[in-house]
This record gives sequence, structure tokens and C-alpha cells, in this order.
Amino acid sequence: MRFLLAIIFAMSLAGQAHAYSYAAAGKEVLIDAREAIFKAVNAGDFAAAQDAAHSISKEIGYLDQKYAPGLKGTVQTALGSKDAKAIAAALREVFSAEIKRRLEAGAKSLNDYQAAKVLVVKSKRFFDAMAAEVPGPTREAIDVGLRKALEAIGNPGVFGVGKKPADPVAYKAAVTDVLKALAQ
Repeated sequence: MRFLLAIIFAMSLAGQAHAYSYAAAGKEVLIDAREAIFKAVNAGDFAAAQDAAHSISKEIGYLDQKYAPGLKGTVQTALGSKDAKAIAAALREVFSAEIKRRLEAGAKSLNDYQAAKVLVVKSKRFFDAMAAEVPGPTREAIDVGLRKALEAIGNPGVFGVGKKPADPVAYKAAVTDVLKALAQ
């Protein structure tokens, strides 16, 4: 009886740990901070907006160094201006740099379907967070490019059935289209 209770207890703990890991995997600090910044700006609380931006200063610093030189200054200037439109534009630049980072990492991960898929899907998640602020034709071009990138990573199939190899040329073209549209 004790053995049976121990097994049930262990299984319940394993289920809880498993559920927790899924929740942690989906957390995106840039998306959360963006929401906090917009909430603070809409309330006219620019000190809270600064605090929320400070919480992602490490991520912005990395993007500034590797993907979007000057990004850190753009964000600081926008927040200092207390202009909602300038802040929104700066955050779009942050998200554009993050999308670029993930898509470029996806290109390096094409031999690992799951890693490449996660990178492309997360890129789409970042785009979806800012899509309402992007003009229609540009939004459509980015969306199409992200779908093409996802298709270009291939598919491992189920037990090999339906297997489709990654297409690096198509992936590169899709990423180029996305980055070109983001720059508009």
C-alpha cells in the first residue's frame, strides 16, 4: 500500500513539474515589458514606463550590440520624450531586431527542425504583438514571409512519412523579405 501511495505521489509531482516547465518556456520578457510600458504610458506614468524598460535593458543592450546599433539610444530618447508615438516606434524597432535575431538563428539551426521551428514561431509571436501598428501591405508581406520561412524549415514527418528536407535558399529568401518589410 505504501509503495502504491509513493508511486501516486511521485507521479503527481512529475505532472506538476512538467506543467510548470511548459509555462516557463512560453514567457517572453520583451513582450511582457512592452505591455507594461504601454500600460504605463497610457496611464501617463512615465516613471513606471522607464522602470519597465529598465527591466529589459540587458536584452536591448544585446540587440543594440549585435543587430540594431543605436537601438538603446533610440529607446532612451523615446522614453525621455514622453511621446507615446515615439515610444511605440522605438518598441517596434526592438521587436524588429528581436525578429531578426531569431530568424538569423533559425538559419543556423536548419539541420535541427525543432529548434528552427521554435525560432520561426517565436518570431511570428513577436510580430503578432506589434502587427496592429504595421500598415496593411507591410503587415501582409511580413506575415507571408514568416509563413514561407516556416515552410522552408522542412518537416521531419511522422516516422519518416511526409518528410520534407529544409530548403536553405527558400529560408534565406523568406527572411530577406521579412527583414526588408520590417525596415519600411
